[in-house]
Amino acid sequence: MFQNTKCECGHQNPTGTVLCESCGKPLIEDLPLDSPLEMRYDGVARRSQKANPDLIDRVWNFFSSVKIAVWLIVITLIGAAIGTIYPQESSFINMDDAAQYYKDTYGVWGLIYQALGFSRTYESWWFVGLLVMIGTSLVICSLDRVLPLYKALSKQQIRKHLTFLTRQQTVYTSPIELDPEEWTEKLAKQLKKKRYRVHRDGDALLAEKNRFSRWGPYINHIGLIVFLLAVLARGVPAWHMDQYVTLDEGQTKQIPNTNYYVKNEKFTVDFYKDEELPDSLKGTNRAKLFETKAVLYTCTAYCDDPVKDPVLAEVDRHDIQVNSPLSYQGLKLYQYNYEPKVHLISVKPMLIDSQTGESYGPFELPMANPPLTYSVGPYTLKLSDVFPDFGMDEQNRPMTKSRDPNNPAFVFIVTGPGLPETGEFYIYFPLPTAEDKLLEQQINASFQKSGNNSGRFSFEVGKMENVEFSQYTTYLNVRVDRAMPFVWVGAGISMIGLIMGFYWQHRRIWTRIDDGVLTLGAHTNKNTYGVRSEVASALKNTGIVVDQKALDNRRNTR
Repeated sequence: MFQNTKCECGHQNPTGTVLCESCGKPLIEDLPLDSPLEMRYDGVARRSQKANPDLIDRVWNFFSSVKIAVWLIVITLIGAAIGTIYPQESSFINMDDAAQYYKDTYGVWGLIYQALGFSRTYESWWFVGLLVMIGTSLVICSLDRVLPLYKALSKQQIRKHLTFLTRQQTVYTSPIELDPEEWTEKLAKQLKKKRYRVHRDGDALLAEKNRFSRWGPYINHIGLIVFLLAVLARGVPAWHMDQYVTLDEGQTKQIPNTNYYVKNEKFTVDFYKDEELPDSLKGTNRAKLFETKAVLYTCTAYCDDPVKDPVLAEVDRHDIQVNSPLSYQGLKLYQYNYEPKVHLISVKPMLIDSQTGESYGPFELPMANPPLTYSVGPYTLKLSDVFPDFGMDEQNRPMTKSRDPNNPAFVFIVTGPGLPETGEFYIYFPLPTAEDKLLEQQINASFQKSGNNSGRFSFEVGKMENVEFSQYTTYLNVRVDRAMPFVWVGAGISMIGLIMGFYWQHRRIWTRIDDGVLTLGAHTNKNTYGVRSEVASALKNTGIVVDQKALDNRRNTR
């Protein structure tokens, strides 16, 4: 147990101090006498070395341990590696039953993998917890060491204890013939030429350079902390989004969890010609370019109204191609994929009057967001009901199976000359199958039977030019990543810290002359060969020739 020790120089040192904060004399009796001193923090006490720690101190000691930090990193790396065994659920589009997919695709091991939650590794509580613990360890490790280091380096004494000097990495002792202060001045000039900052106290000297490199590891820690915070921020919905939107031509959809809507005005795809393909691929359809002409809207009114349609205002438009996204205020829409899938976009039917044989129209009827009123000749059509995917429920009532226009049906109220004031009801299937034609006849007959229509009118598309189809469904990847700039900032700060620590070394040289005997001690946190070379060169220019190897105190004490 460390004791609160008063050094012979009169300086009172706090508990845990290894070397006197003033003169550098070792305070611990059981330190090896024939080995260089431990100089990482100049022997200054750290909180993790506190005697009789309380609960907070024990938590501090746990996270300040480098061994604990290494184990946390190893466990996190193992967890991250396990997350790569099978694809993560977040990498799939519209996965309905994850357990069934992993079982069907990867067998029993896939089912176990999904059941244990490894298919959601990077969003799991334990993985996020490990990242938080690593960040906490970085903060506490840094504070536990950087504060004592700053205290030691900001209050360095020029004249150090003889024991402090003779137990450095690089040591030289020899009598000198010149006046002590004159010789010290000569040495100071030589060290200044080597870019040392020199401080003197009579015939004692402290020369120092590249002190800033000692902060490199802690700047690296700051960068890693920023990096980890940015990674954790990606779990906040407003900071990160990675979703997919499927759009047919002419379709407008809301981007989930946002106030934005995107419209696919037109999708085009160009294929390679056979002469452009290698022989092995001739005769295959290989896409050269696929593009979505997209329009981005923001909702300005009735955004959450279940009855009224939202009011949209255009904010941007862009022809989205691979690696050329639509980008607006941090929101990016990438062209992800497409698939051939025929969908009806709109039709231009005619209103047929069976009594007179006259036809009126055509009028344009879009499948998505159709207008509520149409004027056709002397008649007005009011849209009463829309069934995007028509079907019949268990009570034999019309219903829609989904919101996709797979089998659309429209109910119109026809008003005009010769018709009741309330109008007549007719159902219309734009592209009916044989079964739909029968349903259309039955439903219109039921309207006629109940007195809701006279059976006078019907609808007819006529020419196929009046039918517009979408040939493809496009997949857009919607991304928001407000944390990514901070990821790069953290990585940049960390790189600066690494460069500071790798390419520069903190070097210090102390000298004192007692009764005509020079004692020199030098220390560096890295590259002891370099500091020995500089010391030997500086001594040579003052008239003292010494072999570099003779300066190595570690070699001499073996």
